[in-house]
Amino acid sequence: MLSALASGQSTVTGLSPGEDVVATRAILTQLGARFSDDDGLVRVVGPDSGLNPSGEVLQCENSGTTMRLLCGLVSTIPGTHQLGGDASLSKRPMDRVAAPLGLMGATVTGSGTRVTPPLHIESPARLRAIDYVVPVPSAQVKSAILLAGLVAEGTTVVSESLRTRTTTEDMLHDAGVTISTVTAGEGRTITLAPGRPRRHDWFVPGDPSQAAFFAVLGAIHAKATLEVLSVDAAPERVGYVAVLARMGADVRLVEREGGVALTSRTSSLRATEIHAEEVPSVDEVPVLTVAACAATGVSAFRSMGELRVKESDRFAASLALATALGATAWSDGDDFFVEGLGDASRFLDFSFATELDHRMVMASAVAGSAGKGCTIEGAASVASSYPHFFRDLALLG
Repeated sequence: MLSALASGQSTVTGLSPGEDVVATRAILTQLGARFSDDDGLVRVVGPDSGLNPSGEVLQCENSGTTMRLLCGLVSTIPGTHQLGGDASLSKRPMDRVAAPLGLMGATVTGSGTRVTPPLHIESPARLRAIDYVVPVPSAQVKSAILLAGLVAEGTTVVSESLRTRTTTEDMLHDAGVTISTVTAGEGRTITLAPGRPRRHDWFVPGDPSQAAFFAVLGAIHAKATLEVLSVDAAPERVGYVAVLARMGADVRLVEREGGVALTSRTSSLRATEIHAEEVPSVDEVPVLTVAACAATGVSAFRSMGELRVKESDRFAASLALATALGATAWSDGDDFFVEGLGDASRFLDFSFATELDHRMVMASAVAGSAGKGCTIEGAASVASSYPHFFRDLALLG
């Protein structure tokens, strides 16, 4: 997105082949950017005159990140925009993005009070800057506002009560945009001045949320030593490492030549209490549920309501997965609890319907690989974020 907004050619090394990225790339092509591939190097050329509206629907497929960030990006392009998605994405609320963009002058409408897709966006000739406190901390909402702020009149300020991943702020800085961050307690405030991103040569490190599945697999498998190379170790993205360590897992982040590696070895786990703010996106909670099932004692997952509005209802799905493995699981409001079996060898051979949710697919596969096996319905949806997941899993032997 930043390369498409810039003038001239940028390059991206390490770009994911996942369907979410493919969908984003197709949309940016519709808006006027040009892409080419050369043996793992992706070249992106942003038009000198800037991006233009497309007369066609911008299909975000299954990607909530694409849609939320795109709302901010297209708000910078005067005109009318239509955003759509698959059946799963069409159930996900976009009101958290629609509200601040509305204050900036864009009109984002969808279905119902939660503004579910498809979306219709009217972008004015000029946006106005806002000073906005994000009600529910979200890197996606923050990013949408910052992208819109690139063309707003005045200084855009975004405050969050809980620090979320800084990927967007860091990349905007690297692209020459004037942006600063001030930490205050558990939160932070980001200030951005309008300006066009400059072309840049990007390197994308390994996704720590994907690495979490291998971290748990290594910890609960009867005989495992795993290392994931070159992982993005931003503090807001690797909270699960501290959670697993607290459970007794031999899981670590280690400095290596060329970046940070994540190592994981067979361990005996014990129950713990996990708070949502430890894993701000809560994307790792399904696989941490699998870890809890292999632990001794009752693990408590606190303030996990955000799980209900992911690709599927991951709150209900995590409980269902724990039950399918043979563990005892129950909920109380936005908290849920898992009484572990003490060892992954006690997992049942299970079947699980993943509701086309890629993270539930991978969590189920980790449980099946460490336990007695499983049958996964809807496994093809893993392609949205990690098309080679099952290949990589099989390569572990």
